[in-house]
Amino acid sequence: MGPNRSGKKQWDSYEKADVWITSYPLLRRDEELYRGRVFYGLILDEAQNIKNHLSKSFRAVRRMDAGRIFALSGTPIENKLEELWSMFAVIMPGLFPEVSKFKQLSPDQIKQRIAPFIMRRTKKEVLQELPDKIESSLYCELSKQQRETYMAYLERIKAETSQQLKEGLSSNRMNILANLTRLRQLCCHPGMFLENYTGSSGKLDELMAFMKESKENGRRVLVFSQFTSMLSIISKAFDEAGLSYFYLDGKTPSDQRMALTEKFNEGSADSFLISLKAGGTGLNLTGADTVVLFDLWWNPAVESQAADRAHRIGQKRVVQVVKLISQGTIEEKILSLQDKKKALFDQVIQTGESSLSSLSEDDIRELLDL
Repeated sequence: MGPNRSGKKQWDSYEKADVWITSYPLLRRDEELYRGRVFYGLILDEAQNIKNHLSKSFRAVRRMDAGRIFALSGTPIENKLEELWSMFAVIMPGLFPEVSKFKQLSPDQIKQRIAPFIMRRTKKEVLQELPDKIESSLYCELSKQQRETYMAYLERIKAETSQQLKEGLSSNRMNILANLTRLRQLCCHPGMFLENYTGSSGKLDELMAFMKESKENGRRVLVFSQFTSMLSIISKAFDEAGLSYFYLDGKTPSDQRMALTEKFNEGSADSFLISLKAGGTGLNLTGADTVVLFDLWWNPAVESQAADRAHRIGQKRVVQVVKLISQGTIEEKILSLQDKKKALFDQVIQTGESSLSSLSEDDIRELLDL
């Protein structure tokens, strides 16, 4: 179904079609029109769209009447194990008890129930001709003024967070996450939100040294950041250094995205600066052989999707993926916490997809050494 629908008459003509294709937002909108229609099969692509059992998308999909239902997802668990409950409540109703009882199940119990019904295909299995992907972390020292600024904010935020946790995590979650984001921004460059900051950034300096070496070695680089304000700072540094680049964020029109992609793959520009959320999917950038993740994302699966812009069908060279980590900061703790979360999710589905966007109180205390 698409935007050119014109009511019941248009719908009647669909009865002759063998396959119906729609989106989750349109399915929510047209929910009443699907009532009473029985389908032979239902295929849910990007099935993580129904991960929230309280969402309208979940309710709309669950009401569909289909004899066979399949769910496809590269990230079946993005935030928490309960998301599996939502998917299986649609594709295999009754496999799990109600949500409250599901939460009491151990990861091993969940894995045992779903194992017979999951078909997993990794990139290595289906794309054996694809060259290797080498992942590494590059640790950066904060500059003197940057560290002083970071430590001052850290002490204030630790005191605020300690008090907010006493008052209750649920009522203060947004403020706590905002403060954690501030610390992560300081790790990148204090100038992102401090107008009077005149110092340097150790991470930016490390990136510029890396870019100089990459250019000398003929490597072409994708640089991802979740912060467009940081991408703006990087672009100015690239201009001063004479590095050619393309730029893409959420405001870039779709036709321009395609044009920039084609130009880059044809050999134009040394690098491509990309907003992580805007460019994490839907781009084929095999013209690059190096990916730099300038800042850590809560969800490592999103980082993996970003790296896969270069490591995909058509790539002929080994792809190097580099995470920039500020030493002695919250970024090291986020990396450690990611690994712990991955281990938990790997007990259930061996995918390594996980997210920290749903932080527990223990997680927050660990991040801030409270």
